[in-house]
Amino acid sequence: MAGLVLGAKPAIAAPGLCIGPVCGDEISRSAKHHFQLRLRLSDQQGHHERVWVDCRDGRLSPAAGLVERGHARAVARRACRLAGESVA
Repeated sequence: MAGLVLGAKPAIAAPGLCIGPVCGDEISRSAKHHFQLRLRLSDQQGHHERVWVDCRDGRLSPAAGLVERGHARAVARRACRLAGESVA
């Protein structure tokens, strides 16, 4: 999902979707439930975690973790919109 600028090296390209200090990448759709996405979150402090988002209501699972959840929910909502799922 990350776009590359012509002439830029892939190692310096920004990962996935970023909102504030939180970025989401490795986004995939659940094989069982089309409304669920799985993504890897990371922040500027070096924390990483994998979460599921239910695009019907924007709920993250797990609900608490190392990455700040306000920005994490915003990244998840944007991923849902880009995947064509409605976000509550």
